[in-house]
Amino acid sequence: MTPIYQLELNGAGMWSRIIGRHKTLRLTDLEGGANVGMLLYHATERHERYNMPDTLKGQHIFYLRSPYCLHSDMGRLLASITQDTVGWHDTVCGGSDAALVAQKYGENTFQSGRNSFYRNARECFLIELSKWGLGERDLVPNINWFSKVVSDDVGKLSFVSTHSKAGDYVDLRFEMDTLVVLNTCQHPLDPDPEYRPRRVKLEVFPSIVPTLEDPSFTVRPENERARQNTEDFYLLAQ
Repeated sequence: MTPIYQLELNGAGMWSRIIGRHKTLRLTDLEGGANVGMLLYHATERHERYNMPDTLKGQHIFYLRSPYCLHSDMGRLLASITQDTVGWHDTVCGGSDAALVAQKYGENTFQSGRNSFYRNARECFLIELSKWGLGERDLVPNINWFSKVVSDDVGKLSFVSTHSKAGDYVDLRFEMDTLVVLNTCQHPLDPDPEYRPRRVKLEVFPSIVPTLEDPSFTVRPENERARQNTEDFYLLAQ
């Protein structure tokens, strides 16, 4: 299927757009080792946004993969993971900030590096959020697509460096009109001593309206309840 929109993000790229209900965003890791930090907000009611605790506890999971869903803090579904060649996406580690990037990679300001200066996830999120009337108070725990972090017996988290390969992708079918905010800064636990965010391709496709038997809705009963809440919202809003 031909995408209706496509874009390649190089370096620590950042991007934000509204993606309509029943469209699919495909993220593709072009080199291997990519990380895509993402925040999600209801397009018109932006106080409603992706809720990490409800997404995890409601589906009895620690990480994201197909066919699980992304829940909002209003008990609705923002998106469903319909295809996924990676199988594990981090939900709990957040993003980098300026201090962490300086500690790991050194200083490289815009004055010295121009467009190759070292960015961090927090500032990238805030730059994109400001374009939509949002700011620091609207930051919530983000998703890190393509990144795998595992826990040992005492709870120590470790980053799996060889997890995502070149060509791996994940598809998100949006169940609500959604403001998508993302950046491709390296994962905060990535042990790579070199600052080198990987290239990522974004593509948007039209989707078929899902049926009640869709795997994302049936994988957990909580998803079916959230799906019904979502349908009720649109039924009454139209």
